[in-house]
Amino acid sequence: MKMKHFAKSLVAAAVCVVGLTGCATLFKCDHQAVCFDSQPQGAEVYVNGARYGKTPLSLDFSNKKALTVTFKKAGFEDKTCIIDTKLAAGWVVLDVLGGFIPVLIDATTENWYTLESNKASAYLEPCAICETLPIEAAVISE
Repeated sequence: MKMKHFAKSLVAAAVCVVGLTGCATLFKCDHQAVCFDSQPQGAEVYVNGARYGKTPLSLDFSNKKALTVTFKKAGFEDKTCIIDTKLAAGWVVLDVLGGFIPVLIDATTENWYTLESNKASAYLEPCAICETLPIEAAVISE
């Protein structure tokens, strides 16, 4: 008898947790791995202004914020790209099926969002001014 009561209580608790929490908040990771590469390799990778290392490189970032990625390498022109966020519609649908509270929780926590891409790459072109100036002049002009 006590086991049946315990099992019912456990099921009721599980239903409350799922019903009072958004699907994305419960099941989705809030970080995503992003791979960075460049041609030629060895370019410095800056994300939102902070230097993280040289290509090839893989890092984890929050799903909730867009990333501005800049590739820099001496003798080559800088390249910048943006990895934006997008609304993952599947989580919204699951939350709507779950009721008002899951929708409210995932909308407030922004757990519906994910990064548009899990990779950023750039082909770096040689710097035109670096090719025409002697090395000493290129260093002085910086």
